[in-house]
Amino acid sequence: MKLYSYVVVRDYGFAPNPFHGICTLANCKPKIREAANRGDWIIGTGSKTRGHQGKLVFVMCVSKILTFNEYWDDPRFRKKRPNLHGSKKQAYGDNIYYKDECTKQWHQANSHHSYPDGSPNQNNIERDTYADRVLVGVEYAYWGGSGPDIHEDFRDYQGYDVCAARHHKCRFPDTLVSEFVNWLHSLDQHGYIGAPLKWH
Repeated sequence: MKLYSYVVVRDYGFAPNPFHGICTLANCKPKIREAANRGDWIIGTGSKTRGHQGKLVFVMCVSKILTFNEYWDDPRFRKKRPNLHGSKKQAYGDNIYYKDECTKQWHQANSHHSYPDGSPNQNNIERDTYADRVLVGVEYAYWGGSGPDIHEDFRDYQGYDVCAARHHKCRFPDTLVSEFVNWLHSLDQHGYIGAPLKWH
């Protein structure tokens, strides 16, 4: 079991997407999506620029890993396809990619990661599809802009700070990981709890 930690700089409910009873990380953070395995934990913490440093935005345990085509084609996740004319929850749907099996070209749905006119954003396509993996978590908690402070014990644990800075962190002692996960369970908070910070 590994722990991956990163700062959620732009919290729109898109990456991660915590809606419909399942948390998914399908865009951004390609290095984490490339490396994480089932049973690993992902945590996102608040941004210093927004005064939320050291606070939890979300936590999720990876229960399943899908390719983009598997994610796109699965009827269970169709509701995570974006609808920019719907509610905010619909507008920030993260199920936006599939690869044409004949042309091997990536298709990007009109979404938070395309251009305002709906045309594909090639920079986002290249970054997002660098890892053809969607992380799915059934066990998760998403606080958005109202997350709790991370316990001080994990801000200086034998010289390790569980909060990341610019890039992600994943090299933590096993004892830190197990104690941190135990602390997460002690919070006894589950699912979608609070709205994304950018919605306020």
